[in-house]
Amino acid sequence: MKFAPLGKSGMEASVIGFGSWAIGGWKWGGADAKDAVAAVQTALDSGINLIDTAPVYGFGLSEELVGEAIKGRKREDILIATKCGLRFHVEEVDGRFTPHGSSAPGQEIYRNLTRDSVRMEIEQSLKRLGTDYIDLYQPHWQDPNVAPAEIMGTLLELKKEGKIRAIGTCNASVDELDAYSAVGQLDTDQELYNALERQREETNLAWCANNDSGFLAYSPMAQGLLTGKMPPERTFPESDLRHGNPKYSIENRTRVGEMLAKVQPIADAHNARLEHVMLAWTLSQRGCSHVLVGGRNAEQAAANAKAGALTLASDELAAVSAAVDAFGGLSGV
Repeated sequence: MKFAPLGKSGMEASVIGFGSWAIGGWKWGGADAKDAVAAVQTALDSGINLIDTAPVYGFGLSEELVGEAIKGRKREDILIATKCGLRFHVEEVDGRFTPHGSSAPGQEIYRNLTRDSVRMEIEQSLKRLGTDYIDLYQPHWQDPNVAPAEIMGTLLELKKEGKIRAIGTCNASVDELDAYSAVGQLDTDQELYNALERQREETNLAWCANNDSGFLAYSPMAQGLLTGKMPPERTFPESDLRHGNPKYSIENRTRVGEMLAKVQPIADAHNARLEHVMLAWTLSQRGCSHVLVGGRNAEQAAANAKAGALTLASDELAAVSAAVDAFGGLSGV
C-alpha cells in the first residue's frame, strides 16, 4: 500500500481510502451490518488506514458501523474522516436551514453549518464512532447562509480543543477553498472525480496541487461504471441511486465497456483488475492524492486495497489517457 500526506496535516494516509457511504445502506438498496463491519475490518487488515464516513450515510448507521469495526484496534493506527453540515431528523426548520433533498417520504435533509449546529454534530459523531477525536473533519456540502470564513472559525475552535486533527472540506468551489484557507490551514478537499467525470481537473485539482493540499476523489469508480462489471443488460432496483439515472443508461454503459476494452490488456499485463488500473490512473493525475473506494463486504474491500500497490509505466498511463480522452464524456448528463 502506498501512502501520501493529507495536505499539510502531518498525517500520512493510504492512497486508497475506504468510502463508507454504501455500508450505510441509504440509496444503495440497504446494507448488511455484519458484512459492513467485516468490510471495514478487512480494509484495515489489507493496509488501508483511511476510513471516510458521514452522519448522513444511513442517518448515523455508517458511523456506528465504523465505530463497531474499530473496537479493540489501536486508534492511532486509523485515520477517521467524517463530515458535518447535512442535518436530518430536524424538528424545527428556520431560515438557517437550506433544503438539500429528500431522504425518505416525509423526511428532509437540510444544510446547516452554523457554529451551534456543527458543535452539536461533532458530539453525535464522536459518540457513534466511539472515539474522542476525529482525524479529518469536513463540511459535507457548502451552506449558502454561512460564509466559509465563519465555518473555518468553528473548525479551528474544534481543532484547538483537540476534537479534530485536520480540516478539510467537500463539494466546494475554488473561491470557497480560497476563503477557507485565508482563515486557517485547509488540509484537504474532497470532490467527485473519476475518468468519466473530470470537471474538477482545471479547478479543484489544480488548486490542491498549487497549495499543497490533499485531494480526496470520491466516486472514483463512477459508482461501478469503471469496474467492467456493469453490462448494458443489468437493471437497478428503485432503492438504488442508479435507478433511472441517465448516467447509467444503456448507451453510456455500452460506451464505457468499449473504452475499458482498450484498458484490459494493461490490467492483464499486471494480473490486475480493470478497476485497479483505473484507480492507479486517477491517482496519477496532478493534484490527486487519495481515492475513496466503497466496499459492502470483505471480498470487495480486500480487492480494492490491492490497487494501492499498483504502479503503471508512463506508456501505460498514456494509453489509459488516450482511451479516456477518446471516450469524450458521458451522454445525457
